[in-house]
Amino acid sequence: MGVRRRGVLGFYILVFGLIHCSADTSFMKNAKISTRIVQTRYGRLQGLLVPMDSHRFLKPIEVFLGVPYATPPVQSNRFSPTRTPSPWDGVRVSDKMGPVCPQRLPDISNETAALERMPKGRLEYLKRLLPYLKNQSEDCLYLNIFSPAQVVDPSRFHSWWHSDLDCYLYCKQQQQAVT
Repeated sequence: MGVRRRGVLGFYILVFGLIHCSADTSFMKNAKISTRIVQTRYGRLQGLLVPMDSHRFLKPIEVFLGVPYATPPVQSNRFSPTRTPSPWDGVRVSDKMGPVCPQRLPDISNETAALERMPKGRLEYLKRLLPYLKNQSEDCLYLNIFSPAQVVDPSRFHSWWHSDLDCYLYCKQQQQAVT
């Protein structure tokens, strides 16, 4: 496995750990709607650009939340194989998580009784996780996609010139570097 592949794999493992293991989405508090629109076979998506400010060496990620991957298994589709999702018109802004599949949630309202059934670490984990499991529906076939952001490094471009001479000299220098 090449160095680049290991780096990308490490990135995804880290993001997976941030999202799924901690059940803490506070890192998304500074998210902004991305300017990039991605074309899929079912329609166009616009996600969120999330700076990883609290993690010093991580670059921003692009997040697409609640992307349908199959037709909802409701009514006539219940208990049948999944079907591709219906295409959508326009741009779908993917900024909210889809509902989770129906499940019985553990009762942790009485902490003393809950600690008799589970370790303290699990109880603390469930306290953080349960708010994300409140929105349940049979219409739950959605993906949350996290990928490295495709951000252009602003340090590669000069956006302000002191004078026309600076611009001329810079352009001349760039032209010589190319030829």
